[in-house]
Amino acid sequence: MLAKVAYGTAGKLRKVSQAGKAFEVDSSPGLADVPGPDANAAMKVHYLRMVRRAFRALRHRKLRHRPWWQKITKPLFERSLWVPCRDTVATGLAIGLYFSMVPIIPQSIVAAILAMRVKANVPFAVAACFISNPFTNVPFWFAQIRLGQWVIETFHLHVPFEKAQMTLPGVGLVSISNFFVGFTAMGLLMALLAYPLVHLFSAMLPHHLPVRRHRKKRTSAEGPGNVPVP
Repeated sequence: MLAKVAYGTAGKLRKVSQAGKAFEVDSSPGLADVPGPDANAAMKVHYLRMVRRAFRALRHRKLRHRPWWQKITKPLFERSLWVPCRDTVATGLAIGLYFSMVPIIPQSIVAAILAMRVKANVPFAVAACFISNPFTNVPFWFAQIRLGQWVIETFHLHVPFEKAQMTLPGVGLVSISNFFVGFTAMGLLMALLAYPLVHLFSAMLPHHLPVRRHRKKRTSAEGPGNVPVP
């Protein structure tokens, strides 16, 4: 059976065993004392969409039955990977932003696997990869080439394939060394930028992105199909 993930109004993600692929929003009360309930509900809906896209990508019908893929994605249903909190979102966003700058096709898959392995937020890691797309690739490539050239000249780096060149769509003939150093440096800068941004957002709007405490141990009353609530 597949898993259905629900993000309730109490701000908690729960996993329920049920045949089907749908995601639903729990309508139970719990945020009456939190300001801006409409904005809070809207953010939850957007987050649910991120969860749905990430879940479907990682449970693709062509991959989910393969033993090697099942082994890699074994931590997929751990609750901590899907509940948004400050530290996991910051790490997941940093991973996604870094791989968004790496010119590989399965950016989101690689980011999701790494996020699972380091216990980061998977939906944010997957969503952040899509800032690089057919509409933004050319501006990013220009910036990466310029940044790579500046880094090499400023720090006098000796890089391999210094005279090798390649052709980028919409850009033309470029230096391979400038491009590789550029996308690596830009990915690292964007990943580092994710931490102060997420921490600032959490400090200003703690009811949207709280700092969660350690989860309590599961009790017998919770039952085998439930996930402990922090």
